[in-house]
Amino acid sequence: MTGSHNSAAGKRRGSRLRRTAMFGLSFLVLLVAGVGWAYLELNGSIDTFSADGISDNRPPGSSNGQNVLVIGSDSRAGDNSKLGGGEGTVGRSDTAFLLHVYADRKHAVAVSIPRDSLVDIPACKMPGGEWTAPQHDVMFNGAFSVGETAEGNPACTQNTVEQLTGLRVDHTVVIDFAGFSALTSAVGGVPVCLPKDIYQRDLSPKRPTQGARIFAKGPQTVSGQQALDYVRLRHGIGDGSDIGRIKRQQAFVASLIKKVKSRGMNPTTLLPLADAATDAMTVDPGLGSADRLLSFAMSMKNIDLHNTKFVTVPWRYEGSRVAIVEPDADALWAALKADRTVDGQDAGGKGPAEGRETASGPASPAATAPVSGTGISIAVYNGTTVRGLAARATELLRARGFTVTTTANASSQDHASTVIEYGPGLRNEAETTARLFAGARTTASETAGIQVILGSSYAQNPSFAPGTPAPSAVPPTVAAGARSADDDPCADLSYG
Repeated sequence: MTGSHNSAAGKRRGSRLRRTAMFGLSFLVLLVAGVGWAYLELNGSIDTFSADGISDNRPPGSSNGQNVLVIGSDSRAGDNSKLGGGEGTVGRSDTAFLLHVYADRKHAVAVSIPRDSLVDIPACKMPGGEWTAPQHDVMFNGAFSVGETAEGNPACTQNTVEQLTGLRVDHTVVIDFAGFSALTSAVGGVPVCLPKDIYQRDLSPKRPTQGARIFAKGPQTVSGQQALDYVRLRHGIGDGSDIGRIKRQQAFVASLIKKVKSRGMNPTTLLPLADAATDAMTVDPGLGSADRLLSFAMSMKNIDLHNTKFVTVPWRYEGSRVAIVEPDADALWAALKADRTVDGQDAGGKGPAEGRETASGPASPAATAPVSGTGISIAVYNGTTVRGLAARATELLRARGFTVTTTANASSQDHASTVIEYGPGLRNEAETTARLFAGARTTASETAGIQVILGSSYAQNPSFAPGTPAPSAVPPTVAAGARSADDDPCADLSYG
């Protein structure tokens, strides 16, 4: 009997174990199926913009860090129309920053570019396929509106940023009001702070009365429509400028990153956030799938909050607009290209092995090879008031085998950075030349040949060894104004 009882009990226990195992397996299958379904759904909701509009005249790719352009669009199309803001259906760039992820994957810096900055917008592709003429000294956010479509023109903004910075943009992400609202709700709200009470008229200056209070002074948590109102708020704080708003936007993104990291950087927590954002997100083809988006997000999991910095490109007021200050801005771009952090560290890491593919394509052995100018003819022009600068550059070039045909003053002496202009078919030769001049930009020209127009950035440090980039550092004024993602969210919230 005992043996029979034990046998029966064993069978019942075995049956329970099998049922328990089957239930657990079924639950696991449902769980995996649910995640798999969410993954497939996420893949289906990612919109990409065409790469046809990206310029052929791009800065060379880097084997070091990555550059990601993030554009906030205030388009009123679709679900965005219910969330307030400006008028009309043309997509406009409300905010933009260039995120540089350093090669060591332990540091990152986001550089805000004011929407009112006066810049040159290169030729951009229109919806009908034709290309515009370049525009000079116009507002930066005008690039996103080229073509006047509801979805905007992210390729044109990317072209403009690449020309402005001399850095290759590896990826571009556009997120509109609806996506932003959903993302802030998905994380359970974002901690922010206001230096004073805010009323309805602060958000809508044309309102005849003060209206109700919409934000109380001090720390609070916002999501959805309230989060949008916070980052759009411009008037009633400081000097009411876009520069002051940038301060609060940087504080908001810092707080959002802190909130996301507190939830854990893993696919389980990131997938719902990505799902919330991607319904209203447009990305370049290189990020156009769920695995690529999640892989990129996971690549930044080792960047701690203190090493996540926010700065603004050096600027000054020029009437009601914003002028970018040189040579400080060029020094900032050169520091990012050299993987120098805001506090002066070399964050280049060991870098990929020779021939290893990076986000910008295969690493090029030519990028580290000695510069040889054999067979390349160049005209050198001094674009500064520093006497003898063209002669010194000519000496440098001839030492590397270049043929210098002309040495003279440029038509104007107010060039901040060095520009290498090249005629048809000479792009590779121009990029070879640019390696001798730290921070130099290359640009296509209808004029035959190659012209080097020296800027004040070269005048300040013309004596570095041929083929070796000049040491780069973030300008002290930029470093002093940097915000870290772990800073007090109530600190430094407005300009003026």
